[in-house]
Amino acid sequence: MATFKVTVHNKRRDGYWSVYIRVTQHRESRYLPTDKIVDPKSVNKKTHEVKDPYVLQLCTTQIANYVDMLNRQNTLKWDVDEVVEFLKNKTSDINFSEYARTYRDGLLQNGQQRSAKNYELAFHHLERFAGTDQLMFSQLTTPFVNKWIKTLEKTSRAKEMYPVCIRQIFRQALKDYNDYDNGLLRITTNPWIKIVIPKSDTPEKRAITMEECRAFFAAPLPPTDRILSLSELGRDVAMMVLCLAGINTVDIYNLKKSNLQDGVLCYERAKTRKSRRDHAYIEMKIPGILEPLIEKYKDADSEYLFAFHKKLSTSDSFNANVNTGIRQICEKSLNIAHDKTYSVYTFRHTWATVAQNECRASMSEIGFAMNHSDRMRVTRTYVKVDFSPAWELNEKVLEKIFFTEEKSHDHQNQTKKLFERFSIKQLISGQLYFKGRKLVEIEDIGFNNVDEVIDALMSKMPTTIPERSLVQIKIENKDKNQTQECKHPHLRTIQN
Repeated sequence: MATFKVTVHNKRRDGYWSVYIRVTQHRESRYLPTDKIVDPKSVNKKTHEVKDPYVLQLCTTQIANYVDMLNRQNTLKWDVDEVVEFLKNKTSDINFSEYARTYRDGLLQNGQQRSAKNYELAFHHLERFAGTDQLMFSQLTTPFVNKWIKTLEKTSRAKEMYPVCIRQIFRQALKDYNDYDNGLLRITTNPWIKIVIPKSDTPEKRAITMEECRAFFAAPLPPTDRILSLSELGRDVAMMVLCLAGINTVDIYNLKKSNLQDGVLCYERAKTRKSRRDHAYIEMKIPGILEPLIEKYKDADSEYLFAFHKKLSTSDSFNANVNTGIRQICEKSLNIAHDKTYSVYTFRHTWATVAQNECRASMSEIGFAMNHSDRMRVTRTYVKVDFSPAWELNEKVLEKIFFTEEKSHDHQNQTKKLFERFSIKQLISGQLYFKGRKLVEIEDIGFNNVDEVIDALMSKMPTTIPERSLVQIKIENKDKNQTQECKHPHLRTIQN
């Protein structure tokens, strides 16, 4: 077992002595530095022992910690250098910045480029707040982290994403460095116990109407001297996204020839393939409307399906250039204000909105086609999934957008403005129901308002309906295609 002694080892130029803890193992000694110094009067000149009672007390406490740590290990065959290395590693503060970069590198090696970028943005922002790229774990106290989070409060998404990333790095470090079974804690602080991470803002719905979608793809491209302009790239990739059930640009960029099998794209969604047991696998049939674009961008020289790699080195730069091209069409060809221009996500959201509002697909059907995670994700690892329902829904969406002149239903305004005033010249239809059965129906002109229609219906109600019972009335303005439903109490029996 190693032995310890508080001693001085080096005399400084100012006359003071630096205090060390001497470690002896198998008759060999090494010195562990402390942050204490003593004046010459507090040093035994012959033995170099420290006489200052306060310094001795602090160093003795540290020695007790060393002894406790070594008692939990089998150090019989260790030499003195191994003992010192063990004590240094178990007591020194840990560099958070270095650990965060190691964590990011692990994500990159695991193929999680997008997650790695988010984590890098998070710890870079934290380092800028701290004013150093050598941030230590001991600096991450509750007040410090709360002040940092407060600087993010005006952001919409980063105020939640950045703290979540930093917390995850911290939690992994606790697992790597702290031995709770043996009481060896190198990271002694944990600010996240008391910190409440704010929620990100609900994103604004980015979908556009079918009419706006048609106008975008029909718009002439802005003039350019390039063979392939950014606006052309933006339009074509937006078409790919829309025609492949909202596929992400990172997946388009990463597609390989092996992913295309008999006209069907078979791939794993990059965003969630590492977090799902089914690896976010999906098969999407290429619709006929998209085949010319597939041929246009095919890469004949590499393993990749498309030639986007030849000019754009990363999926992020590919996405940025596509969004720039989309914005150019919006501003120069459609005269859309800069803050209202579309992006790739516009067409992903539009696909989902048309599928739900115009094709009447359920949320689960939409999620399945867009390869979202669902409650049946475990079962999907056991069953060979038939993706043809997703293909059929995709065809319905494209049919609605590109092969009809139908307008998108304004469901929001319909709920806010159910019925407008009507005139005596308009054709009005009214029905009266009791227990779900239609008892009375009228259709005529000459009504000035809803009350007149209700009175006409109530006057024709059969006398067999109990008084004070509730009947349902539906009124439709045939000329405006508007409908209003209401309940009406039967307060008296009206004779025909």
